[in-house]
Parts: sequence; structure tokens; C-alpha cells
Amino acid sequence: MSFDVINTAESTRAATLKWVIVVDSSTPIGRLANAVACVAASTGEAVGGLIGPGGPDASGFEHPGLPWAGCSVLTADAATLAEVREKACASEGVHVTDMPLIAQTTRVYDEYLTELASTKPADLAVSAVSIIGPRNRVSKLVKRLELA
Repeated sequence: MSFDVINTAESTRAATLKWVIVVDSSTPIGRLANAVACVAASTGEAVGGLIGPGGPDASGFEHPGLPWAGCSVLTADAATLAEVREKACASEGVHVTDMPLIAQTTRVYDEYLTELASTKPADLAVSAVSIIGPRNRVSKLVKRLELA
């Protein structure tokens, strides 16, 4: 997926693109940090143009690019997170990356994929969901959630 609204010269609040990661508020801090890192990495890979150009500091050391649109991390209880995920998946023009709990409880990626394939969507517990898309749609999905 790629968005044609890239503008690295504007404020993240003015951007027409909005990126949020919603986490299950009951997730222990270590798993929470892991889930946020994993969905952010996957989102950065999947969404063309999300990562801005890198640049040097005053000493000339080159720093890699970062997401130009910014990213807010929000919290929700498990039921609300599941509802937000479901609505985001059904929203046109919105990219969703989730971190199923089973991904954090298996040690072999192929075993994760096997378990995922046998898990019904209604039974899929997630630790975090990354949502990126048009600001108005994403804002509507997460309008009452608090910052983590």
C-alpha cells in the first residue's frame, strides 16, 4: 500500500495521513513494547512513502529516516481494541497491521502461521493494532481512546 499524500514539510497535525497504534491496556509492559515495535516495523515495510529521508547531524553522522507522519500510541481494553480492529479492517483506504497474542507466545514463526491459520477471526486476541490512513477515517475509529 502507498499513500500519495506525502508532505514532509508540514506538521503531523496538518497531515492528511494519520498513523496510530492501539495497544491492549492489560498487556504487560515488555510485551506491549514488543507489540508496538513489531507492528511499527511491519507497517513501515508495508506502507510505501511512510519513512522520510534520513539526514546528517551537525557532525555529519547520518541518521536513518523516520516516519514523517508521526505515530500516536493509544490504549484500549481488549474488547474495545477488537472492535477498533474490526472497524479499521472494514474501512476503505486504511492499512491495518495487528500483533496477535499467539505471535508472542510461539517461538517458531512457521508455528505461529499454522496456529493463525486455524484461529477464527472472532477468536483472535491481539496485543496491538497499527492503523494508518486518511486522517478523518482514522480519527473517527479512535476518537475516544487515550494516549499510552
